[in-house]
Amino acid sequence: MSECLFQHYRHQVLAAVHTLLPDVPEETLARIEVTPTRDPSHGDMATNAALLLAKTARRKPADIAGELAALLEKTEGVASAASAGPGFVNLTLKPDTLRHILPVILKAGEAYGDAQTGNGVKVNVEYVSANPTGPMHVGHCRGAVVGDVTASLLAKTGFDVTREFYINDAGTQVRALAWAAYWRYLQALGTKLTEDEFAALTPNGLQYKGDYLIPVGEDLVGQYGRTLAGDDAAPLPESEWLGTVRNFTVAHMLVAIKEDMHALGVKHDVFTSEAQVLRDGAVDAAIAHLEKEGLLYEGVLEPPKGKLPDDWEEREQLLFRATDFGDDVDRPLKKSDGTNTYFANDIGYHADKVARGAQVMIDIWGADHGGYVKRMKAAVKAVTGGSTPLEVVLCQIVHILRNGEPVRMSKRAGTFVTLRDLIDEVGKDVVRFTMLTRKSDAQMEFDLDHVVAKQRDNPVFYVQYAHARCRSVLRAATEEGSYGATDADVLAAVPLDTLSADVEMALIRRLAEWPRLVEAAAQAREPHRVAFYLTDLAGDFHSLWNHGRDDAALRFLQPEAPEATRARLALVAAVATVIRSGLAVMGVEPVEEMR
Repeated sequence: MSECLFQHYRHQVLAAVHTLLPDVPEETLARIEVTPTRDPSHGDMATNAALLLAKTARRKPADIAGELAALLEKTEGVASAASAGPGFVNLTLKPDTLRHILPVILKAGEAYGDAQTGNGVKVNVEYVSANPTGPMHVGHCRGAVVGDVTASLLAKTGFDVTREFYINDAGTQVRALAWAAYWRYLQALGTKLTEDEFAALTPNGLQYKGDYLIPVGEDLVGQYGRTLAGDDAAPLPESEWLGTVRNFTVAHMLVAIKEDMHALGVKHDVFTSEAQVLRDGAVDAAIAHLEKEGLLYEGVLEPPKGKLPDDWEEREQLLFRATDFGDDVDRPLKKSDGTNTYFANDIGYHADKVARGAQVMIDIWGADHGGYVKRMKAAVKAVTGGSTPLEVVLCQIVHILRNGEPVRMSKRAGTFVTLRDLIDEVGKDVVRFTMLTRKSDAQMEFDLDHVVAKQRDNPVFYVQYAHARCRSVLRAATEEGSYGATDADVLAAVPLDTLSADVEMALIRRLAEWPRLVEAAAQAREPHRVAFYLTDLAGDFHSLWNHGRDDAALRFLQPEAPEATRARLALVAAVATVIRSGLAVMGVEPVEEMR
């Protein structure tokens, strides 16, 4: 039997469907599901097969459901099958069928839930991709965790995953960063200029004033001495220092970004430079391809909604026929000065990802980029001929609170709470888990007091406490010494017939859902489902623990009933294994004991 009970019985449903209706279209079969029932009193599983077959068969769903139920009731491991509602079939499994999942879990270990549904398809997951203009802030944190865990889910389900960070190092913001770093350099040399006097010399004022650039200025002095400045540490013309200072500062910022990502436990396989993509000609090649396909033209766009006529510059521009691919308007690829728009560069970058082998691209963006999704999908569809899909996951803003009030801003950063501040305050595991306690497109309040509180409504504590309790039971059994070894391979062979109480069977059913949950979360690109599942699993385990307080027959360790104890130890070990498997996907370390 498959590790995934739901997958196993889906195959049984498909076999029954083939017996009833041999010529069902493949696209209909692909939509047939076997899912947990919402109410355990209705059975262990339900299938929507009859509902989907009704149109093809030109019959009532309830009639097909009755015939399917009759066939499925004869399937090995099924105790009963019954039609329900408008055309569902509910399956109740035999207790032994459910209990069989425990040795499967114990033998597989944390690999329980692994699948090969991805078939090695190459998926590029791009996340964080912050402008290298300052320290990482909490706004980057959520996308970092969502992207990292999405990549882990895809890898666990058999995809060939590349984790990528796009370095936006070719725009006006990086030029502004170079000016800000140059100011810190001049300060380190003892310039007589005031900040206001220097700001008046910059193209758009001094934009980055955080203390984090002071060490950059000092390091520039250490590397280049006074060669980038004039007499009395006066500024030289931009042409004599900009490239050097920009490259030096970006490299310095990237070191800090990578250190922050490491502190959060976030991994990237590839760091791709926008400037390098431009130098390599990927943008020019993408624009040439669009032109060859007849997808570019010179035209004048309508003024944006809400703009006064005086605000609008009516001029001919090089436009991409984005509306041919689902966008609302056509999009410009060149600015008035003849340089590329950000959009043009992004087209070249995504084309470059495809050229490097990506078969699916998933971008994790902040919600403030939501208006950019349609145009980017349109461009990718155009440059790839529709062969390589682009998916975009949006992450809403995170508000940091303490005592119910917004946390004050960080002086080091200048304008925001840094990611490192957050990690230093509560730890990486708390940060990672908490970022997944809500769906990514929902706004979040990160309450610093709540996330470290040892209470039931704190899911971080609740799940870790369940694992710690499991480990304490297994340690106690080992120390007592009369129950035999508690190694997973030993417990995988013990008889399990004594596991029959409703609360025990409910816990086993929850364990059986893990492989299906992994595949569903990977397919939907919704890593928060893992946090939700672990919270439910922890709740089921804590419920069994509490029942044991009230009913001695349900206690884990019973010297007078060694066989029942060994079965319960197998159950406890399986729970701990699945919690570890889930936490591993989330990049969170399980705790052995709570102090």
